Amino acid sequence: MAREVYVEGRFVSEDEATVSVFDRGLLFGDSIYEVTAVIDGRLIDNDLHLARLERSLGELEIPMPLSQEAIVEVQTQLIARNHLREGVIYLQISRGIADRNFGYAEDIKPTFFAFTQARDISDTAALRDGIRVAIVDDQRWARRDIKTTMLLAQVQAKHVAAQRGCKEAWLVEDGFVTEGASSTAYIVTADNRIVTRANSRAILPGCTRRAVITVADELKLAVDQSRFTVEEAQNAREAFLTSASSLVTPVIEIAGHTVGDGKPGPVTRLLQKTYLDLALGSPAPVQ
Repeated sequence: MAREVYVEGRFVSEDEATVSVFDRGLLFGDSIYEVTAVIDGRLIDNDLHLARLERSLGELEIPMPLSQEAIVEVQTQLIARNHLREGVIYLQISRGIADRNFGYAEDIKPTFFAFTQARDISDTAALRDGIRVAIVDDQRWARRDIKTTMLLAQVQAKHVAAQRGCKEAWLVEDGFVTEGASSTAYIVTADNRIVTRANSRAILPGCTRRAVITVADELKLAVDQSRFTVEEAQNAREAFLTSASSLVTPVIEIAGHTVGDGKPGPVTRLLQKTYLDLALGSPAPVQ
């Protein structure tokens, strides 16, 4: 059966879903997106994702197409209509439709669509065994804190990583790791401090990052929000990354250098289990 997707106020078959060729998201990348994980029919960290969605829209002066409550209803309907037990829900909002022009009218109506993707999230080889990451120069724009659909640099970085036999790319600027192409980067030092870059315009404020730092605080684990170099990462005791669709994934090799003993470490394992346990203790599954 074809998926049902949400496009501009209607649930339709994916075969019938269309977006105008004059949509500014298509023509200019003038749009933002969010991805929320679904596990056992539950939306994971969805309040954080919707808050970030509203912030991103505000930074671009694009109005919310619906209230947060109405967007949750769309997501809930998509889960139910597609019988989604595990996977993600993708949301995209563009400035709207207009003849191609760099300028735009202030009253243009945003375009909003959403769809589900069924995939394994909570039990994957990457979570069990860890992954290898490549190091790639960060060539993105200066407002990385806005979750826009302008992802060409990330697409290219992911392609380079795949060519090197890696699952993810860690982006580097001025010798320091900024973040992953689609994730937040962390290391664990010899004295068990978790180090991840502080939020700024240089990185996306990750929702899973925020939840995992909260978990770390509850576990009394030291978190140092500061920059680290590639060399520091390669010499770390452990490394891991987070995102909505990868949860807490161990990193066992960075640019050909084995991290620690080449196996997921105890701090990463503790964060993996505790984060997932707490995440699944939130809203009841959609019936």
